[in-house]
Amino acid sequence: MGVYGGPYYDTEPAGFTQGNAQFQNQYVVALNITKTVWRAPTWLLSLEIDAVVGQQFGQASLTEIAVAPVLHWSRFPWNHLLQTDFRTGPLGISYTTDVGPFERGSDGQGSRWLNFLMLELAFSRPQDKSKEVFVRLHHRCAVYDLLNTYGANGEDFLVFGYGKHF
Repeated sequence: MGVYGGPYYDTEPAGFTQGNAQFQNQYVVALNITKTVWRAPTWLLSLEIDAVVGQQFGQASLTEIAVAPVLHWSRFPWNHLLQTDFRTGPLGISYTTDVGPFERGSDGQGSRWLNFLMLELAFSRPQDKSKEVFVRLHHRCAVYDLLNTYGANGEDFLVFGYGKHF
């Protein structure tokens, strides 16, 4: 279980890594619950289901519900110094109670139902892996217009959070 929050930025995920992102007055605060549904017997790889309930605020106020299957990799050579976990969920589903201002195309149209994508790096102390801090890309999109043709990127949030494993 985790809680996270952070600002919206105005470019696709790759644009952020290239330094082309401008942060806007739109934020998300969310609660996520993750359940492991499969674990590889010899690798440190697992499949999880990540469910999110969030509230966006700033230029618009709306609630978001999302769910995605997530691959979780936790085998890094430095884990004895800093436990590191990488999670990726490229194909999920996200619903918002309204179409946000950044998800509207040039004609003002948009969709409440979009793809949910998340990438996450989490860090914890090796002696206590039950508590972690993480940075996550929280992303909604039309998968390059496969889900709709409104012409909007969707939304990208760079968030920071805290998680607890039970």
